[in-house]
Amino acid sequence: MMFYWSNKTVTEFILLGFGNQPELHIFLFLLFSFFFVPFSNILLLCVILYFPMLLMYLLTILGNVLIITVTLMDPALHSPMYFFLRNLSFLEIGYTSSTIPKMLVNLLSEDKSISFLGCATQMYFFSFLGITECCLLAAMSYDRYVAICHPLHYTATMSKAVCLQLSAVCWLIGLLVGLGQTTFIFTLPYCGPNRINHFFCDLPPLLKLACTDTYKNEIAVYTIAVTFIMVPFLLILVSYIHILHTILSISSAAGRSKTFSTCSSHLIVVTLFFGSAIMMYLRPKSSYSPNTDKLLSLFYSVVSPVLNPLIYSLRNKEVKEAVRRVMARKICI
Repeated sequence: MMFYWSNKTVTEFILLGFGNQPELHIFLFLLFSFFFVPFSNILLLCVILYFPMLLMYLLTILGNVLIITVTLMDPALHSPMYFFLRNLSFLEIGYTSSTIPKMLVNLLSEDKSISFLGCATQMYFFSFLGITECCLLAAMSYDRYVAICHPLHYTATMSKAVCLQLSAVCWLIGLLVGLGQTTFIFTLPYCGPNRINHFFCDLPPLLKLACTDTYKNEIAVYTIAVTFIMVPFLLILVSYIHILHTILSISSAAGRSKTFSTCSSHLIVVTLFFGSAIMMYLRPKSSYSPNTDKLLSLFYSVVSPVLNPLIYSLRNKEVKEAVRRVMARKICI
């Protein structure tokens, strides 16, 4: 394992992961384990954490693949809402795969190094897909706004061409901003130390390792976060204010419940994703803590993605019925 100090250029980084931090271990124990483990034994803790995290990663992949497959195979789900849901599921597969496999390897390996190029690649895909998800969730909220507030114009407004254009814009924004942000960070000089106090290559801990004044870079990162986290979030908020106003104007309780059920899953996912992202990237610099950053990152990179397929399937009657229809057709063949 190599270390590089002030007179040399860093060619690899060391991901410290969860390290020897008892308070973080206790939280992870409560989150992932159901039996007592001596927290002083880091190797044993990592082994125990490995299997729940591996299971959560596999569930994330399988759940999103199931949603993509079912919404493609069932004609009843060929609507704008499920077109965006397929995009979100495909995105979640890439989003989790950009960080979790390396984290799983590091949990059981003594060599926790990642090359300079590997670190840049990981940050790029994480930023690219994270920003795309912010924009995609905003596009999904617009779809629900049109469906509920302007149902007579829904088919014309949310045509196939419009859906493709909205989706393409979301992916393009993520691609360009992620590329710009990664280039901006990795053109900084890194001369040591090379220990990243995180379990993946994230922006805040990397900026702390740069061998130069990063004030302008921090301002740029904060500006990007405000623009591409808060702007989509505010668009979603405005959409749901109109949606809730329309729902409350429905006279029957059954009608209100049925209408709200069409967007409740999306609202839960938005709350989970944006809640953790805002706390991570937009809280005051004075409140930054490596342990808090890791816990928040763990939530939106591991916990939230595994919940999304469950939320969209278990809370969605159309998806559950479509799964039954697809399974019935497969059994009959």
